[in-house]
Amino acid sequence: MTSSGVALTFLVLLGVVVLVGPWVLGTANRLDRLHVRTDAAWAALDAALARRSVVTRAVAVVCGTPELRAAADRAERAGRADRETAENELSALLDGLDRSVLAPALAAELADAEQRVVLARRVHNDAVRDTLALRRWRLVRWLRLAGTAPTPSYFEIAEPDTDAPTPRVSARVVLADREGRVLLFEGFDPARPDELFWFTVGGGVEAGEGLRDAAVREAHEETGLVVAPDALVGPVWKRHVAFTFDGLSFASEEWFFVHRVEGAEVDTSRFQELEQQTIRRHRWWSVDELRETGDTVYPVQLAEVLPDALDGWDGTTRSIR
Repeated sequence: MTSSGVALTFLVLLGVVVLVGPWVLGTANRLDRLHVRTDAAWAALDAALARRSVVTRAVAVVCGTPELRAAADRAERAGRADRETAENELSALLDGLDRSVLAPALAAELADAEQRVVLARRVHNDAVRDTLALRRWRLVRWLRLAGTAPTPSYFEIAEPDTDAPTPRVSARVVLADREGRVLLFEGFDPARPDELFWFTVGGGVEAGEGLRDAAVREAHEETGLVVAPDALVGPVWKRHVAFTFDGLSFASEEWFFVHRVEGAEVDTSRFQELEQQTIRRHRWWSVDELRETGDTVYPVQLAEVLPDALDGWDGTTRSIR
């Protein structure tokens, strides 16, 4: 290369640095502030949950309900991985509590503690949403501007409601190809269209329908694939989760089967109207991609538990989140 060519290349690179450098620095600083905000929001939510446990123990003494006190203890001691399950179990017991036996002051304190949890959870999840949105930008991922900061995750806990959550049983299919990639759909809650998440094939079990039959039906409706019930492996996992969708609360019990395919065209023409409106796209994910993504994926532990499920099932249905 001639000296003039080297000089031109240098000037071009310098121009790129001058133009891109401030954006990179500004984005990194913004991302750092978002992570700080998320950490602070989690600390506030953790404190609100702890206060609810303290008040619940006082309520348990008055009501003479040792199971309520035990649930409060479990929720307070639970690690982050098990916290959602423990807190939702406590919420379920509080929903069934007869509050008429409580002194007005104690009832008011419990209601206040519950409301603070609701507010803190919403603030936390808003912070997580904003942080994940920026982390998903291609340049942010390519330049690794998030550094070593862990990917934040939503905290899914049922909010107190005058109506009990609707029980729901789901059959889900972990559909994997010959390379060990799993098929996931990306969708959103109509009430929160900006919060995208990925999920496995599957859906609700209809009245009088068995889990395997439901899984086979859902796989056909959502992918066009025809699967024999006895070709499904599992259920390999079971998941309990409380969530809201389109303004309605659900207490869901999800059962996961595994099915391997040599290769399949995904046909979504049988989607129901709601699925057509709320599912944006689908793709096949490798385990490494699941581990590295900043996107929200359900179940949360999919990247962790998928390799063992694909290697072979030992007959034990494991609880996951």
